[in-house]
Amino acid sequence: MFPTWDDHLFRLINEAHQPWLDGPMEIISGKLTWIPLYGLLIYFLYKQYKSECWKSVLYLVASVSVADQFSSSLLKPLFKRLRPCHVDEFQSWIHLPAGCGGQFGFCSSHAANSFAIAVGFYLLTKNKFAGVALVLWASIISYSRIYLGAHYPLDVIVGALVGGIGAWGLFKAYERLIKKS
Repeated sequence: MFPTWDDHLFRLINEAHQPWLDGPMEIISGKLTWIPLYGLLIYFLYKQYKSECWKSVLYLVASVSVADQFSSSLLKPLFKRLRPCHVDEFQSWIHLPAGCGGQFGFCSSHAANSFAIAVGFYLLTKNKFAGVALVLWASIISYSRIYLGAHYPLDVIVGALVGGIGAWGLFKAYERLIKKS
């Protein structure tokens, strides 16, 4: 059901690990690592929208929630694709510095959530520099998931699409609501 290039690219990335990079990749993939960044993004939204900032923050929270639930509650149980760390044929070579995650991995919630933030923040601010920087940030997080053995490349590609398209769709609804108020 899934393409063979995905297995090959996963192996190429995962086997190219470097001991000095394991720790940084675990930090990049950490859920709490990025709290200061989220605070900074909220600060920038406050500077731009002042007392209306809460609407933008609510939109971003909704974007991440939709991306997370779509990936975790719908796609993972629907496709039931084992994470690479649960595939028997990979056990002799797979590199898992952060251990093995849950059973199913299609699609990556890390990718979906970080791309929802990146695309959502860009749509709110129209700041091209911030947009590019946040897409780069989301891409590095997504790459870390492959490096750490948690996801295949296709898992993170689809996760990025889920997050980006979800944020865009919610932004269209957000714009209509803002124009009505």
